Amino acid sequence: MTGLATVVAGMTPVQAQSPLPDPRQTASSASPDWLAAIGSLAVPAQRRTDGRASHYLEDCSATLVSRSGSGTARIIVTAWHCLEHYRDLSRPIVFSLAARDKAALTLTARKLADGGGMHADWAILRLERGIDESTAVSLAVHPERADIAKPVSMAGYSATAGGHLRSLRYHENCRITAQQRVSADTDCVALKGSSGGAVTQRSATGTVQFSGVISEGDSIGYSRFVPVSAFRNTLNQYLR
Repeated sequence: MTGLATVVAGMTPVQAQSPLPDPRQTASSASPDWLAAIGSLAVPAQRRTDGRASHYLEDCSATLVSRSGSGTARIIVTAWHCLEHYRDLSRPIVFSLAARDKAALTLTARKLADGGGMHADWAILRLERGIDESTAVSLAVHPERADIAKPVSMAGYSATAGGHLRSLRYHENCRITAQQRVSADTDCVALKGSSGGAVTQRSATGTVQFSGVISEGDSIGYSRFVPVSAFRNTLNQYLR
């Protein structure tokens, strides 16, 4: 399985998209409000091929999170592999999402911490400034780990299975099919670009909580996420 980052600007995605019907929905004004916490992440990346450096843009997703009652949000969470080839610090990482008034918000972001590999495929970034809760939606962090007996939803920026325009798409009410300490598998569909997007679950009171970060999948009916329980202690340090 591979990560779900999308490589653009002349590079070919490493995994073809599924020709099967796409069960995901495209976000619209009628979609759940929590989806507005997920934004697109553009990462300037660099690789060396045959001794020559090539520059390209890695398209991923990220989620704006906050501590309950804080009033502002400045921390986003994405996947480690989205930043794997980010080397030129003079070129900023850019996070974009829709504000409550539907206007586009675009801010630069700086990495604070990450898991260091696909075995811990998470990364935490700080935006250039905080966003007031009256301006944009952010998600509270699940206080434990996702309950395997309850459904989860996944959301991220990607194209459709047929290759149509990249936009925010989501798959609701998926099942967790396996759960380990540092990863969990689901039957959600996640395509290229979804990497770093949100996995959510509703609490007993109906609150949508950030429960993990999308890591990889086969674009058909298998996807894997890193539960927030695997990096909550680190995340909480930056949410203070």
